[in-house]
Order: sequence, then structure tokens, then C-alpha cells
Amino acid sequence: MVMLMKWEMVAGLEVHVELSTSSKIFCGCKNDFGGEPNTYVCPICTGMPGVLPVLNRKVVEFAVRTGLALGCDITRLNKFDRKNYFYPDLPKAYQTSQLYMPICRNGGLDISGKRIRLHEIHMEEDAGKLLHDPRGDCTLVDYNRCGIPLLEIVSEPDFRSADEVVEYLEKLREILLYLGVSDCKMQEGSMRADINLSIMPKGSNELGTRTEMKNMNSFKAIYRAVEFETQRQIDVIESGGKVLQETRRWDDNKGESFAMRSKENAQDYRYFPEPDLLPIQIDDEWISRTEESMPEMPEKKRARYMQDYAMSEYDAKILTSAREWAALFEKTTELSGEPREAANLIMVELMRLCSDNSVLPEDLKIDPQKLAALIKLIVGGKINRNVGKKVLEEIFANDTEPEAYVKEQGLLIVEDMGLLEKTVDEVLGKNPKSVEDYKNGKGKAIGFLMGQVMQALGGKADPKLVNGLLREKLDK
Repeated sequence: MVMLMKWEMVAGLEVHVELSTSSKIFCGCKNDFGGEPNTYVCPICTGMPGVLPVLNRKVVEFAVRTGLALGCDITRLNKFDRKNYFYPDLPKAYQTSQLYMPICRNGGLDISGKRIRLHEIHMEEDAGKLLHDPRGDCTLVDYNRCGIPLLEIVSEPDFRSADEVVEYLEKLREILLYLGVSDCKMQEGSMRADINLSIMPKGSNELGTRTEMKNMNSFKAIYRAVEFETQRQIDVIESGGKVLQETRRWDDNKGESFAMRSKENAQDYRYFPEPDLLPIQIDDEWISRTEESMPEMPEKKRARYMQDYAMSEYDAKILTSAREWAALFEKTTELSGEPREAANLIMVELMRLCSDNSVLPEDLKIDPQKLAALIKLIVGGKINRNVGKKVLEEIFANDTEPEAYVKEQGLLIVEDMGLLEKTVDEVLGKNPKSVEDYKNGKGKAIGFLMGQVMQALGGKADPKLVNGLLREKLDK
């Protein structure tokens, strides 16, 4: 941690979120990641002369939904503006954005007892992507990303530590995922943050000169960048220098930021109203319809789980950590009537399988009916829990029907008491030392004997029943 002593860090964030629409913001080109370079392009998103953009209504719907979730005021009449600048990844030489009348204003997000205020949320289009040849021979341009719809979520300068920055971003990402407006895959650039940071003397209200670190796309890198830039500015001022208003590039390998260019102000972009797009009017009916369709947000869901299922706060957080986990838990509980069993099966076994096989929650394909059927087999005493783990692995890997698999593999619990007693007697006869150890007060001996019985029966016995039989015979 940076020791600030007499200095205080001040930061504001501009978070860019790519929206999960099927097409781009102003044309019908595919909105997808990973296509061959320059294949998802057309005259509109590459800014050819004479073309006219048409606004994707879904982008507006996603913006309204996000604004409502973050407590924003929705601007009933909003419009687009042109932000003019030249860069190789921007073929139009301007970006269609919103400066004067953004779609959302105000609002905020609570973190650790503190409210981070939002200045605005606006809609805009993304630029292309530069691909630098590792040999340094050239730089290539991929225009597939041009015109992909973005929301830019702009905070007030309310952050005072790297921990606050990361907590805010994690919570914001969780909300956006629950809303279904973005996949927020930071490694693909679907969610990235610009960090505007300055320092000021503790107790002062006068902000210092800010720098901006752009397109940060990992929580770990963001934390390190905030810590480094804070200390760098302190060192500059305490050595008699002056912090310059500039854009800086973060090098995560070196753990340092480097100056790129002087920081632009709004006037440098020569904003003016977009002449090719009509203003957007959002009426009360639109707002009401959106409010009615809003999903249950993570915090409310956690509180409900704790109340309805007597669940601990920790378990509720785990199950709501991804929208897909929560949906699977709720459907499995509905089908099985066993919330505790469903929670344990998902949190302990299924999450382990996903981790071991590098499967993300959004990519998990598993039928809650099959999970519910597996739970009923366990709770009904048809199979023991160890067999249940094996069956879950089969469901995970091969989408297996649990009841059919258990019968085919002969995994049903042995209910033949004669066979159980015979097996217990054989194990006791073959292990006289363990029997003697038990009688001499060594409690671990019964664990060994149980293991031998279970092994002899192929793991298909009820452990409680085996334990009871062993103790009954050993205590005679």
C-alpha cells in the first residue's frame, strides 16, 4: 500500500462497456468478437461519403436499463454529437457520442458504506483496433470494432484509494452482467476503464492536476496503476516538479506508467450536434416498461436467499456471484424442493468441476432437471454422496441422465442386510489389529474399517448404515 502521509489521492473513472447487441449501433454489421480482421464492416461504420446512420433501438433500451439500475435520471430528450479527432483506428475522423445531452445523469453506486456518485452515462460508438507487429515493422488496423455500441459510465472524482476503485468496478461489472447488457469480458475489451487521477494535500478541497491512464482492462493492473501513479505524482511534487496534464500508458510488465501525449480537453474535440441523427425522445411509458422488466439485482437476491433459505451471507454471495449460478440454483431448488442440497451441490462440486475444466459460468451447459433428479437420488437414499459426485461428473461431461446411469452402472445403494452383515464380518475377521485398536480407544480404527467395507461393496453402501453395523459388532 502507498503511504500517503500528507497527500490524498483523488480519482474519477470513465468506464467503457461494449453492449451485447446482435448488431452495431448505427448499421447492421455483426457485433461479435474474434472475427477475421475487417470482415464485420460496411460503408456506414467505416464512414464512407454519403452514408446515413440508423440508431439501433436496443442500444437505447440497454442504456435506460443501466441508468435505472444505477439510480440515474433518464434524460427524456437526448441527442448525439460529433467528437472530432484523427487517429488511424477511426476512419470517419470523428466519433459519434453524447456531450451536451447524455441519456443518463446523476445516480451512484454504494461501496463499503460510501457512495460513488455518477456524473453521467452516455451512448457512443467504439473505434477500431491497432495491431502492432511484434517485430516493430508495421502497425495494422482492424475496423471490426468500429461502430460497436458503447456505454461510457462517468463517475465523479470520489475515489480515495485503489481498493475503492477495484471494489466499485467489481460491483459495477456484477450489475451489468445481471442486467444482461454486456458480457463484461475484460480480456476482450468489453469492459475497460480510463483512470483520471490527481493528488492534493490532505484536508484540501482544491484538486490537483490530473493524468489519465486509458483502456485499463484488468482489476489487478488497475490496482497497481493507481498505486504507482499516486506515488509518482507525490514524488514529482515533493521533488519540486509539476504534474503535467497528460495521457499516460500503463505497462503492466514493467509496473510503470509512461507519458503518451498531452491531455485533451472537451474544446479540443470541436464537438457539434450530429446532423445525421434525430434526437431521441423517451416517454414515461418506456421508462415504466423498462422498470417492470428489470431483473432482481444481486444485493436484493442475496438478502432474499438469506431470509427464504436461512442461508449464510457467505453462501449467498457465492451463489449470486454470477447470474448463471443464481438461475441454476433457483431452478434446481424449484424442481427438487431441496435448497440446501442444491446450494451444496453447486457451490462445492459443480464449481470445482468448472474450475478444473476452465469453464466460465456463462458457458456452462447443464440441465437443472438432471441436477434435481440427482439430488432426489441422494436425499432418497438411493445412492450415497460419493457416488453422487461421480454421477455429477458424468452429467457435467456427457449430459447423462442420472437415474439411467445409476441403474446401468449398478450404483444403487446395497440394501441387502444379509450381504452387509456378511461383508462387515469378513472385514472384521481380516483386520484383528484394527479391531483391537478400536477396543483400546483408538477411534480412528473405525474409519479404516469403514473404508474396507465400502471398498468391498464397491462404494455402494450407506455409510451411516455401515458405521452403525460396525459399532454394533465392535461394542459387543
